[in-house]
Amino acid sequence: MVNIKINGIACSAPEGSTILEAARLVGIRIPTLCYLKDINAIGACRICVVEVKGARSLVAACVYPISEGMEIQTNTPKIVKSRRTTLELVLSNHRKDCLSCVRSGSCELQALCNEYGVNEYAYEGENPVIVVDDSSLHMVRDNSKCILCRRCTAVCAKTQVIGVIGANDRGFATQIGSAFDMPLSETACVSCGQCTAVCPTGALTEKDDTQKVLDAIADPDKFVVVQAAPAVRASLGEAFGYPIGTNVEGKMIAALRRLGFDKVFDTNFSADLTIMEESAEFLDRMNNGGVLPMITSCSPGWIRYCENYFPEFIPNLSTCKSPQQMFGAIVKTYYAQKLGKKPEDIVSVSVMPCTAKKFEINREDENAAGVPDLDISITTRELARLIKKSGIMFTDLPDEVCDSPLGTGSGAGVIFGATGGVMEAALRTAVWTLTGKPDSTPIEFTEVRGTEGLKEATYNVAGTEVKVAVVSGLAQAKKLLKRIKSGEANYQFIEIMGCPGGCVNGGGQIIQPAYVRNFMDIGKERAKVLYGIDKANALRFSHENPDVKALYDEFLGEPNSHKAHEVLHTSYKAQKLYK
Repeated sequence: MVNIKINGIACSAPEGSTILEAARLVGIRIPTLCYLKDINAIGACRICVVEVKGARSLVAACVYPISEGMEIQTNTPKIVKSRRTTLELVLSNHRKDCLSCVRSGSCELQALCNEYGVNEYAYEGENPVIVVDDSSLHMVRDNSKCILCRRCTAVCAKTQVIGVIGANDRGFATQIGSAFDMPLSETACVSCGQCTAVCPTGALTEKDDTQKVLDAIADPDKFVVVQAAPAVRASLGEAFGYPIGTNVEGKMIAALRRLGFDKVFDTNFSADLTIMEESAEFLDRMNNGGVLPMITSCSPGWIRYCENYFPEFIPNLSTCKSPQQMFGAIVKTYYAQKLGKKPEDIVSVSVMPCTAKKFEINREDENAAGVPDLDISITTRELARLIKKSGIMFTDLPDEVCDSPLGTGSGAGVIFGATGGVMEAALRTAVWTLTGKPDSTPIEFTEVRGTEGLKEATYNVAGTEVKVAVVSGLAQAKKLLKRIKSGEANYQFIEIMGCPGGCVNGGGQIIQPAYVRNFMDIGKERAKVLYGIDKANALRFSHENPDVKALYDEFLGEPNSHKAHEVLHTSYKAQKLYK
């Protein structure tokens, strides 16, 4: 431990800590704009500058290490003036349309400018040419709002190992973009949206499809249904002042009803359906010499990454559609028949923690009824905006439950939103199927839980040894696939999620500022919500879901049947890295 003083307060912090980290220990928040723990420590924005006794100039707290006896000041008039001037210079060539910006109220730049009382017109720089890249299906880039913090490029290159965006040009002309200024749609971007989740301003945002939803609801000739993914209920409350890690499932359902949807359903239902198909597919591969390891296919960002960078593993991918797409397929086939409606007269909407879902609904071989399985996919953030725009007082809503028959989900279905959840849910049903002993089947497989990048476990099931691995974040996926290719690792079943921590940390979740992300494991807190729901659920196994049982009895026959493959399975193909 190193002994220092911060604003005259004695403090002991671990050796190797930065001033930023040490200050947090005594309840002092030093502002930042570029810093993200373990991702982007470049000391570039100069917002975090502090005074160190003996130093000849202000130092960047995010990268400056502490030393024994150091004396630090974090809020002197000199520091405040420096930060204010820096913010005013940032604003000098920043497009200031804050009132209409989608990030107004959650913009870190805006918050700091308010905090330091800046004069937004103190300096008038050259106004940048507004060039908006909205070529991709999932996001929009507006460099006139970019502050060159480089968080987006860091998370793309380090966390996701994609690296399709970076700094182009030099000096005043520097801008963030793709190589050779290609449109994002022509790169190997996997649509994960992690860049939108870390951007401190409105420079990177998800493509807003809320008006499409409102138009569908207003159309008297359309029957509009909505599904909400497990992770949404673990994050949505943050947009309305609830603490991180609050379950707002009941209020979320009530809000969706008040928005005007004809039916409010739950993606947990189709998560259970996915497990029925995926566990059956896995056992079929195990017993009949199929391609192993089998790798889960629920994450569209991961699927796109595999098609782009590791096409040799395409035969290993489960052919199951994701829960979002399975739900859409069932709505347009089974449920349409029950309603006596044509598939084209039903508008199927999903609320997802993921921007890649916007890309997924446009994939080939996702049209079981001859029309797209899903029509519109919006993020958790878009749902929050819809609720506010519609005047719905979220915190005052009663807790309500989903409609039937596609609104029932087991505990196994809800944990899909956390890394390891798909694996655990599949193991519950696969072990039950292999042993045929319901009373002795484990319910919780804790070895695959947690937010670590890689988790491994070996289970002996009815005399069969099953080696499994769970990874989240594409950097971890790359490491694992390379180990498998080299022969260093051998598994039968693998779960891969494109976003670190799983869907709870999806690119479409409610954005938290850097000072929260840097000092809290947000994914862990949100995952606790899902495991809590699972624990309290009377149904803990996907195969116990009565609505899923009825679906097989009335329509699909049995898991992995010919009919199930027609409706619930899909295909993949290698992609060219660049068009």
